[in-house]
Amino acid sequence: MLTTVLWVIVKAVVLALLLISGAAGLLLGERKVLGYFQMRLGPTRVGPWGMLQPIADVVKMLLKEDIVPRDADKLVFRVAPIIAFATALAGFAVIPWGPGDGWAMSNPNSGVLVFLALGSLSVYGVALGGWASQSKYSLLGSMRATAQMISYELAMGMALIGIILMSGTIRLGDIVAGQAHLYNIIPQILGFCVYFTAALAETSRTPFDLPEAEAELVGGYNTEYAGMRWGLFFLGELVHLIVQSSLIALLYLGGWNRIFFLQFIPPTIAFLLKVVFLLFVFIWIRATLPRMRYDRLMDFGWKVMLPLSALNLVGTAVYVALWAH
Repeated sequence: MLTTVLWVIVKAVVLALLLISGAAGLLLGERKVLGYFQMRLGPTRVGPWGMLQPIADVVKMLLKEDIVPRDADKLVFRVAPIIAFATALAGFAVIPWGPGDGWAMSNPNSGVLVFLALGSLSVYGVALGGWASQSKYSLLGSMRATAQMISYELAMGMALIGIILMSGTIRLGDIVAGQAHLYNIIPQILGFCVYFTAALAETSRTPFDLPEAEAELVGGYNTEYAGMRWGLFFLGELVHLIVQSSLIALLYLGGWNRIFFLQFIPPTIAFLLKVVFLLFVFIWIRATLPRMRYDRLMDFGWKVMLPLSALNLVGTAVYVALWAH
């Protein structure tokens, strides 16, 4: 019993360190890729090719003064960034990296449902942080984040039901195994488009980064935060992006099933390559699209995304009932 507990703790610590390191690498990669898109260099000064810039950023945030507004709810103000970061980190606990149960922190039979539950909790950190700051800009940002989550979670959940109907299971490993010959993105292309767009909104990425909206709300929900507390919000957003990319790779791109024309690549490397490709697409979209107006974002969620997800669900149900074996 003790050995099992220690092994779980070791796996949890290693997983957390890998994710944090991945978030630091993603931060550097995003700044570099955005620099190339915008015809500039990006970080160049700290270390060779600017590779030590994330370390310098962390040191800077740790050394900054931790400011708490006078009228803020101090307990909630301090806890909110931890909630945002911890829920993003916990989502990866059910993500398998490769075939077999040993490649995930936990591989429950209801992996998709567990992920949805943990992903939905992340908005609590944003909402509580904005409310506890006692700032109108922060409150508006947290209200936007909550409304945005409600609008896009419905479409996201309905898109996932299409995958569940096709696969006949909610266990992530079994969903990946069912894509050995055909990736789900082909029969579920509409569901993929809906889910990917909803993932952009859930992670507050461009063009759906309305909860922060620097031009309108200064910094949105994190306006009053400084130092490492602000860093936890930012780190949680990057980790959430990695987790969402991992789930999309598992559900729609075959997970660790080898890429068709690169059969020599080991399964885990194939999975990581798909995740890196999806992260690049997220960055590409940030460099390309402008921020949507908030009323149009809400209209898009309720009047476009939700009907499309319902159409995909009905079409999938009809196919499974009539033709699937």
